[in-house]
Amino acid sequence: MTDDGAPAASPTIDVTRPHQARLWNHWLGGKDTYPVDREIGDRIAAVYPEIADVARQSRAFLIRVVHHMTAMGVRQFLDIGTGLPAVDNTHEVAQRDAADSRIVYVDNDPLVVTHARALLTSTPDGACAYIQADVREPEAIIEQAAAVLDFGRPVGLLLLGIIGNVADGDDPPGIVRRLVEALPSGSYVSINDGTNVLGVNEWTPAEATARGEALRLCAEAGTVPYHARTPEYIEALFEGLELEEPGVVSTPLWRPDFPEISDPQAIDSFGGVARKP
Repeated sequence: MTDDGAPAASPTIDVTRPHQARLWNHWLGGKDTYPVDREIGDRIAAVYPEIADVARQSRAFLIRVVHHMTAMGVRQFLDIGTGLPAVDNTHEVAQRDAADSRIVYVDNDPLVVTHARALLTSTPDGACAYIQADVREPEAIIEQAAAVLDFGRPVGLLLLGIIGNVADGDDPPGIVRRLVEALPSGSYVSINDGTNVLGVNEWTPAEATARGEALRLCAEAGTVPYHARTPEYIEALFEGLELEEPGVVSTPLWRPDFPEISDPQAIDSFGGVARKP
């Protein structure tokens, strides 16, 4: 650790530019950040206060999704775009439900992978593994994950907050399609991302402007550009799959009963879960 409490840097970690995983950790109240992450994170939150709620609700969505998948008999999970460890990580939720669950985490940030290896430990009956790779490398991810996961049995694929980092030119639907093609029948897929749905929930132009300013600050600071898309775009990523009720909805509105959300309110983030027939 450094004198200001930040994690010690390695030669592979650029501490001069904010990183999305560390920004997300900051908005969740975590400490695994550098001064640049906290500075930019606070500036973004100042113009777009909803970002902290989006971060918390995305974590709650992950918990509900993993509970649902384990209830459906899934015992293997491929979590791409993991982010820094927080409370109720995928393997913790899955292994509370089924101790023999096996999880592979994937992220392209060496800091995330380093922390995961140090902090995310499996039950004796299950397994956890960590891959440093980019979501744009689906074939490489599947090849490495196959060392831990049996792709002859159902897998829960989690793409939470990651497809927004993929530019249109990198073919996000094609990436999702290639990942899904590697999954056997009976697998489940969850996708969740930030959206821009002015008018859908009667959000004001001022709110839309604040969100746009937040994205501009991210881009100006040198983070990976984030591409906010429509709920219809996210729903189309589930093509060929059987969407679970209630379909693709604002994150807090997806089965808000477990863990319970009292008075769930729509936010600028949509997601869903689907089964591969």
